[in-house]
Amino acid sequence: MNITLRQLRYFLALAEQRHFTRAAEVIHVTQPALSMQIRALEESVGVKLVERTTSGVVLTPQGRALEHHARQVMAAMAGLDQGLRRPGQGGRLMLGMIPTVAPYLLPGALPVLRASDIGRDLHLREAQTERLLDELAAGRLDAAVIASPPDSNDLIAAPLFRDRFLLAGSESRIDQLRDRALQPDDLDPGTLLLLDEGHCLGDQALEVCGLNRRSSRLDLGAASLSTLCRLAAQGMGLTFLPEIAMRQETAAAPGLTAIRFPNPQPAREVLLVRRASTETSGWFDELVEVLRRTGRELIKG
Repeated sequence: MNITLRQLRYFLALAEQRHFTRAAEVIHVTQPALSMQIRALEESVGVKLVERTTSGVVLTPQGRALEHHARQVMAAMAGLDQGLRRPGQGGRLMLGMIPTVAPYLLPGALPVLRASDIGRDLHLREAQTERLLDELAAGRLDAAVIASPPDSNDLIAAPLFRDRFLLAGSESRIDQLRDRALQPDDLDPGTLLLLDEGHCLGDQALEVCGLNRRSSRLDLGAASLSTLCRLAAQGMGLTFLPEIAMRQETAAAPGLTAIRFPNPQPAREVLLVRRASTETSGWFDELVEVLRRTGRELIKG
């Protein structure tokens, strides 16, 4: 059996239109060319696939069976074609992002990405840094937004923006600290609310304070920054709030207040990383620009 993709495409057009002339017009060929390919397909499979009637065409039982399988074949070929396209050229872009960046960066970046070619088939994966880097190395991601510089020569990192840490808590707690030139290492470790281990934000907060996890008696193992902010708003402690999250979290947690540390303010560098072996063809630079512009809008002022 020697069936070609052209024959299947012509046959599906005929199965949909149920008329040789209309099917030929849809696929932009002449009616004789269409008829010739249908006859060749019937000879190849050894059965009659269509019956001509006064009003058009009717599929035989074998024709209906072939229609089902033909659609599966053509869908698989379309998926193969899509999978082989590079990001930015109509292909699928697999983007990862850490949880302490994604909820704040994506709302502004997604509409821009959706309107551009690189966002035509965009798939997002939110996970902690270690998981994202593993998936990037394994080829399951094309790029990832992280806040810890990678230590691998196999990765290329582009800086997006510098995200400063604010100190957040209830109004009463923050008012007690507002007039002091408070440095991160002046904080009482017993008041700090931290994210679970594995979240780079929690580790970075401890690092700027010169502490470890055993120092914090209020390490509640929270899985999200939003949870910490709501606890802090209720007076249960203090937490480090990335500047990109300030607008969203202070709006969502009534009573949450944030202040800046004196210069030099502690901060994290938010980066977009990709494999050094990946062919970018411009999509990476365009993605960097969109994410960088969105992030800087969140922290300006």
